[in-house]
Amino acid sequence: MDAAEVDESPLEDETPRLLALRLAVDKAAAVAARQDDAFVLAADTVVALGRRVLPKAGTPDEVAGCLRLLSGRSHKVLTGVCVAAPGGRQASRLVESRVRFKRLTETEIARYLAAGEGVGKAGGYGIQGIAGGFVIELQGSYSSVVGLPLYEASALLTGLGYRPR
Repeated sequence: MDAAEVDESPLEDETPRLLALRLAVDKAAAVAARQDDAFVLAADTVVALGRRVLPKAGTPDEVAGCLRLLSGRSHKVLTGVCVAAPGGRQASRLVESRVRFKRLTETEIARYLAAGEGVGKAGGYGIQGIAGGFVIELQGSYSSVVGLPLYEASALLTGLGYRPR
């Protein structure tokens, strides 16, 4: 694990799709510059309502705000994944999933906040936790909504020549 220090702010007029992919590519490039003989796998997940990017919630108030926006609605979860290989080769892919939440009560939101989940998560929730119970429908990749699309990551690694030992 080698954390990339990348500014995650959207660029002017950048769509959520382009943001997720750009961040994954930028993170892979930043780490690959320090790890020149390694395969580097990077990913970034963006939760979007239309063209609006929901924040990576930093506080319980931001988590609550995200949940109120998502309540009773469908949203997109966009995960960019990028592999940088030794020798400067690189491949990337964007995985798009659609998630529909049930209508949440203020009591449900308060319980979620009390559980301490959601802070640091794109869109203020993690599907692998309590918020999984808010999901009415998921179209796409569960592992991508969690944060790393496993099938696509494996395919990118294999395509660039990575062989597990």
